[in-house]
Amino acid sequence: MMQWAKIGAAVAALAIAAAAQAEPPRLVRQGSATQISVQGKPMLLIAGELGNSSASSAAYMAPHWKRLKAMHLNTVLAPVSWELIEPEEGRFDFSSVDALIRDARANDLKLVILWFGAWKNSMSTYVPAWVKRDQGRFPRARLPNGQGVEILSAMAPATLEADQRAFAALMAHIKAVDDRQNTVLMAQLENEIGMLPVARDYGALADAAFKAPVPAQLTTYLQQHRDALVPQMKRLWEEQGSRTSGTWSEVFGPGHAAEEIFTAWHYARFADALARAGKAVYPMPLYVNVALNRPGRLPGEYPSGGPLPHLIDIWKAGAPAIDFLAPDIYFPNFVDIVNIYKRPDNPLFVPEANNADHPQVPGNAFYAIGKLDAIGFGPFSIESIDEKPGALGEAYDLLEQLSPHILAAQGVGRMSAFRPKSLYDETLVHEPVTETIGNYRFTVAFADIQKPVATPDTGNAAGIIIQTGPEDYLIAGQGITVTFAPVGAGPSLAGIDSAWEGHFDAHGTWIAGRSLNGDQTHQGRHIQLPTGDFQIQKVRLYRYQ
Repeated sequence: MMQWAKIGAAVAALAIAAAAQAEPPRLVRQGSATQISVQGKPMLLIAGELGNSSASSAAYMAPHWKRLKAMHLNTVLAPVSWELIEPEEGRFDFSSVDALIRDARANDLKLVILWFGAWKNSMSTYVPAWVKRDQGRFPRARLPNGQGVEILSAMAPATLEADQRAFAALMAHIKAVDDRQNTVLMAQLENEIGMLPVARDYGALADAAFKAPVPAQLTTYLQQHRDALVPQMKRLWEEQGSRTSGTWSEVFGPGHAAEEIFTAWHYARFADALARAGKAVYPMPLYVNVALNRPGRLPGEYPSGGPLPHLIDIWKAGAPAIDFLAPDIYFPNFVDIVNIYKRPDNPLFVPEANNADHPQVPGNAFYAIGKLDAIGFGPFSIESIDEKPGALGEAYDLLEQLSPHILAAQGVGRMSAFRPKSLYDETLVHEPVTETIGNYRFTVAFADIQKPVATPDTGNAAGIIIQTGPEDYLIAGQGITVTFAPVGAGPSLAGIDSAWEGHFDAHGTWIAGRSLNGDQTHQGRHIQLPTGDFQIQKVRLYRYQ
């Protein structure tokens, strides 16, 4: 009987394991952080986004896959366009999707699918020809003079229904071919939704809706979240008397602001319906990305109505089925922007961040992941540098080595990251930054503290500090100098017990290099990671009087 009991327990364990493997990836909480769980284990997405056309050709991509893996990526963000998978209405061709999944698996890489459906960068250029040519069923958004633009109207029920059917078919196919392997981790709905060159659609359906009352779902959200609204949204609503009913102009005032909120609401409702259709088939995490607006531009002068910083509340109210809103960041003020999108109701993921060869991309990756617990980070056009990955390849090597420690520390107060802050006008703020991690207060300078003068490389400095024990820390990056002081009761001075350079091997075992307790630490005064040399140091501190 005992033998049969053991066999039964083993079978049950295998069944549980198989069930866990068959579930789609999902978002889980750890402390204040949100992580993506893949087959029951958290994963940090060390990613890159392909150029818009690259994934449409398996032959074009063939030489890139191995080089992307060699750059230490574990995830590739790849477009899948509506026109390729449904060239004729109701006839689906998933050969391009199958090629992506096949080649990603062959190179031990994961995928995030970018659904280029009704809209891509505002426009509707990736929809099938049968959609483009049938303007009766699939009307275009219109300008005030009645002229159409190459943007499908979000007001048209037939457009939503067709997009839903195609996206649900894609999710069903992914489930059928990938539910056990989990090669595909997430999907992005559309790409950089936004109305141009005016703030809203002026078609007949849109005009009628703009004159109608603001939906109660939105006004109720504003009331329930009043104290937490984005300041610009709160001010705009309160200036009109915090109305809970009325037309869009009555609730949000006359002019472009109300028109853009109207646009955002209908884009959000479209995306929410699309998400619900996809999740009903295969409930993997779904997000919407955003093209950010330049300061001083009016609605219509930028892609309007997407999940922009001043419209986050509209999207949260209108698209609860979306798991998070993700910023595409091409502006210098990266630090300011990511802090807007890191919210209790919005985990951070950065799907696009400058082109992959931009010198500040490694520092941005460290900051988003180490400071703000980002699910992942992916610079654009990653395949364009895969032959000469340079600093990004070195930074990604460190993130790959540190991933287990990063994942263990996210959300529990044992990690932070540091980089100089650039303003929108590219002014560099490079003063030292101080932060407490565990029982020590660290001050990170972005220059040699013996010669604290900014150089052309100062803006590219990057560092991450992870506590692994009471007095044990991993300090990684380049271009930083770190000093430390005790906090709390006990001796008031801090010293370096030991400092070792080294690396983690493929099994996660620490391989020590040189002991750095001499000149490299200025005789125990600081930890320094030289400019241009991404490295990891394993440091143990101690207190003395």
